[in-house]
Amino acid sequence: MNTNKLTIEAERFAAAIIAGNPKQTNEDNKVYIKRQLTLYLESVLLVNDFNSLEENQLGSAKEKQRQDILDKIIEHRYN
Repeated sequence: MNTNKLTIEAERFAAAIIAGNPKQTNEDNKVYIKRQLTLYLESVLLVNDFNSLEENQLGSAKEKQRQDILDKIIEHRYN
C-alpha cells in the first residue's frame, strides 16, 4: 500500500466549497441555489477526476495532465 497516495473525499470537499460561497446581497434564492448546486456538482466531479488520476499514479502522469488538473482545482475554488 502506498502511504503517499493522496485521496480527497469528494462530498466533504464539495461541502466545504459551497460553505465558503455565501449568497450575494441582491441574489435571487433560485439563482443562489442553482449556483450552489453547480458548484457542488463541479467540485465532486473534479475531485473524482483528481482521485482517479491519483489512483493511476499521479507521479507518473504526464506533467501537462497533472498541471491541467491542478489548474482546474484552483480555478473552481476561486471562481
